[in-house]
Amino acid sequence: MFSTEGGIFTNHTTGSRYSVKFPLLDDTYMLNTLAENVEEDFYFMCPDRDGEHRLEAFSSCFPQGILSPSKMGLSIREIHHPVPGYESKLGNGVDRHLRRMKPGVFVGRLNWSIQTDGDELFRPLAKNTGDPEVPHDTAHTMIKREVIDIGKTYLRCEHHTLTCLRKTKTVIFCVRSYLTPIKQIREEGNGHALADACDSMPEKFGAYKRRPVWGDQLCGWLREGQTAKETG
Repeated sequence: MFSTEGGIFTNHTTGSRYSVKFPLLDDTYMLNTLAENVEEDFYFMCPDRDGEHRLEAFSSCFPQGILSPSKMGLSIREIHHPVPGYESKLGNGVDRHLRRMKPGVFVGRLNWSIQTDGDELFRPLAKNTGDPEVPHDTAHTMIKREVIDIGKTYLRCEHHTLTCLRKTKTVIFCVRSYLTPIKQIREEGNGHALADACDSMPEKFGAYKRRPVWGDQLCGWLREGQTAKETG
């Protein structure tokens, strides 16, 4: 699929050719090359003078509910400020882990959400997540005014891979996004498992994931189909 010869990188699928003579390259050229040839999004977190990692560059074709330019220069803690429990439960541990990462070591994690308005991967202004401070009863009232379309509802998963560069200690977040139709999940017999996972979210985190908007209808539908299958 790819080859490099004489300082030229070739994508044999698209026919595109790129220079890899590093003295001639600038940051924008290299980020564009990543975006045009690799499916994953890349976020480059560089350590500042105090050792805190901050977003200094990115190549993001499939963002979800985030405008990456608005996060430039922010630390991991600042970027994750809206996530319930991050500061109190995860912040210190994540900071320590990033500072201790060694070059050549790869760490993987998963993140998921429910996407109720179609199969677009590029969603910088989308609202798969919400305001965790909205009271549950207020948010729950909103669900009565909104009926989700199961045919347009997807499980969105992000596979995150982290690694560290040898010279600069920059931590690279590599993100690949996947969409699975909710109908497929139920058909494969995993409806109950997904419904249980949705129900198990703590209240504020569930509000952050917009569960009050889709929770009752989606979880009921997932379990209904599974029960019918078992009894049939």
